[in-house]
Amino acid sequence: MDVLSISAFLWLWLAGLLAGFVDAIAGGGGIISLPALLATGMPPHLALGTNKLQGTCGSLTAALNYSRKGLVNLREIPMGVFFTALGALTGTVTVQVLSPDFLRNIILFLLVGVFLYTLFSPELGKLDRRPILAAPFFFGCTGMTLGFYDGFFGPGTGSFWTIALVVLLGLNLKKATAHTKVFNFTSNVVALAAFFAGGNVLVSAGLLMGAGQMLGAFVGSRLVIQKGTGFVRVFFLVVVAATVTKLVYSTYY
Repeated sequence: MDVLSISAFLWLWLAGLLAGFVDAIAGGGGIISLPALLATGMPPHLALGTNKLQGTCGSLTAALNYSRKGLVNLREIPMGVFFTALGALTGTVTVQVLSPDFLRNIILFLLVGVFLYTLFSPELGKLDRRPILAAPFFFGCTGMTLGFYDGFFGPGTGSFWTIALVVLLGLNLKKATAHTKVFNFTSNVVALAAFFAGGNVLVSAGLLMGAGQMLGAFVGSRLVIQKGTGFVRVFFLVVVAATVTKLVYSTYY
């Protein structure tokens, strides 16, 4: 495609800033960043690859910030990282030969369920509690499943990770959000490598947008650390509702 204008680059930086802020708190930054890239006239395949580059910058920043504050269990996550990467690789390869469109209605149903469950469970994620599944089993199953989903389709991945970590592993919402960023970063890197291999990344736009993402992710993750689970819960509900709205619009209109 043609070289982007100065105004387009400024637009992408601002979109990256907002997307990074939102994504660091509750996931869902892709509902801001991907439409922003498409609005510049970028072809869809190039927009998807560039979106992974800028998203990788943001998720790395948030993950590092959360890790420095002790919100990530570094002893348990390697297994989750491994299976998430394996799942993402499988999903990224599969999407080359199979359309993900059939997933839209299923994902809409699941996201509405996540929203309602969180809305009507005010105590959900306020405190750590006893896990339902052992960590190795949880990370193996959930890492493969959500890693594959992120590589294959993507919308709502952060929300699914967060609710799974709260419900099945017993983490509070703040810790669940922190761990989610580690796994988001993992699947982003795998998908980004695949897009790079196909020549579908506009590096200049991705890095500039990534700079905005990093600043937004830093500010957003700091807010989570300072404000606690109540703040995360409200933001999480807003982002899930926005993701559902976006999917409904793109599917039926």
